[in-house]
Amino acid sequence: MIVPRLQEFLDRQNAIYTHTTHRLTYTARDTAQADHTPVHGLAKTVVFVGDGVYAMAVLPADMHIDVDRLRYLLGLNSVRLASEEELAKLFPDTELGAMPPFGNLYGDIPVYCDSSLAELEEIAFNAGTHRDVVHVKFKDYRHWVHPAILSFARSSDSVRGLEAGA
Repeated sequence: MIVPRLQEFLDRQNAIYTHTTHRLTYTARDTAQADHTPVHGLAKTVVFVGDGVYAMAVLPADMHIDVDRLRYLLGLNSVRLASEEELAKLFPDTELGAMPPFGNLYGDIPVYCDSSLAELEEIAFNAGTHRDVVHVKFKDYRHWVHPAILSFARSSDSVRGLEAGA
């Protein structure tokens, strides 16, 4: 089931979306496969701490964060992945690692979306569980969340990635 906080938000927006369920998965690539979604169209949410402030990086499941580029673009001194304990506190109503890319629903966490997602008509993302996915038009997601659109994701395995489970 969609996490209630997200469901209520989508209902208030009179959102047009599709909700799908699939077998239990724990990586973004496996989720895309189980959901029959193109891996590049599944948006994964990576929570990081930049200079002591939590933020979300949202990028395609088939890409990795270029940490140095993200740090440069945001003018940060340091960037690190949020710990499991921090994630549990920030997203108490979601399964660990399945948080939807809606920082506005969780204390106005800043959201940075990779520009490659902004080029897509539709995206999909975890809906708070490791079995539920929501599909929306990217333009609607952008309207609801107001993410900063930046180019920080790379497909090369040689790039120093920050996130696990890619």
